[in-house]
Amino acid sequence: MSTKPLVYYPSPNLNQASVAVVQVDGDVRALVKDLAETMYANSGIALSAPQIGDRRRVVVLDVSESRNSLLVLVNPEIVTRFGQQQMHESCLSIPGVYEEVQRADRIEVQASDRRGAPLYFKASGLLSSVIQHEIDHLDGILFVDRVEA
Repeated sequence: MSTKPLVYYPSPNLNQASVAVVQVDGDVRALVKDLAETMYANSGIALSAPQIGDRRRVVVLDVSESRNSLLVLVNPEIVTRFGQQQMHESCLSIPGVYEEVQRADRIEVQASDRRGAPLYFKASGLLSSVIQHEIDHLDGILFVDRVEA
């Protein structure tokens, strides 16, 4: 098993922007495997590379009830945002903290998959919120930074 230790707040590493993946290769696929195994082992629904100390723009998530629908996003970008929603969020890197965060309700996302093939899809509700949360991690932003006082 290749679970990795999580990086916890207030580590300054969580506030650094990640770098784009130039080529999806075996090393990136190994990172995806580590991320997925670490996410599932910690009962998370999403995990970004910075949360295990890696600076590449890679995210894994699985918001399915059955926990068997892994979505891999390499170099994800939000192309369009629509509407607003308020969601109760938490984070594996900030255990025990739960806050209401306002985010776009619907988004359009482009990324690459674990083989480097292009992805373009729409997301709403929980999936939209989770993707935005993880892209924030890639940009060095934590969900607590988005909490309105």
